Amino acid sequence: MTTILLPAPEPAPRPALPRLPKGLSTVASPPEMPARPLPGFHGAVSDFKRRLLEATLTQAGGNRTRAARALGLQRTYLLRLIREFEIRVPPPATPPRRGSEPAALPQTR
Repeated sequence: MTTILLPAPEPAPRPALPRLPKGLSTVASPPEMPARPLPGFHGAVSDFKRRLLEATLTQAGGNRTRAARALGLQRTYLLRLIREFEIRVPPPATPPRRGSEPAALPQTR
């Protein structure tokens, strides 16, 4: 048995493309990358959660208990979300406690 090799068929001719003005290329340059990648659905949800947590914590003055209450979350779950999203919130400004004030010295004449 003999195998006969046939030449490859020639490709069909391409239609002529319109000529571009001098200096323009037919190959598009890659788009510039945005500062951060465009998020998909899950990225958008995560971004929303992060912004909501940051705004609520700021409104609550950094008080995590009040922020959790305002969001309707357990405080421990809020703390987990803060760690997960690596949110940096300054510690709450707490007023001095009663026992921590220096005692007034009796005045002597």
